[in-house]
Amino acid sequence: MSPRAFFLSGFLALLLFDTFAQVCFKLTAIHAAPLTFDWPWLLRALTTPWVYCSIFGYLGAFVTWMTLLRHIPVGPAFAASHLEVIGVMVVSVPLFGEVLSGVQYLGAALILGGVFFLARDETSEAAKEKP
Repeated sequence: MSPRAFFLSGFLALLLFDTFAQVCFKLTAIHAAPLTFDWPWLLRALTTPWVYCSIFGYLGAFVTWMTLLRHIPVGPAFAASHLEVIGVMVVSVPLFGEVLSGVQYLGAALILGGVFFLARDETSEAAKEKP
């Protein structure tokens, strides 16, 4: 697998795991409602399968993140790890009926732009270092 394909598949896996975990936490909150911070609430939260799906998602994200960090600089990797915000935002529209505002679209565009420019800068730096 080429380094580019490795990075793209790694970040796609990270995005999917993180998005899955966040959506499962939302589903856990819905199924454990109302939030009362007592034993019945804790029991409701722990008996919904969604809480265990979210743990699985976070474990997958952790392993993926650690693998990626062994091979790429932390700056662009950290920026790209925030693509989950966009993933959760997009999935929340059909799944939870949420409506996106112009500010949310702008925020998503800024996140994508930041990841793009950090990746581009890192590529430029790597090209300068090659003889």
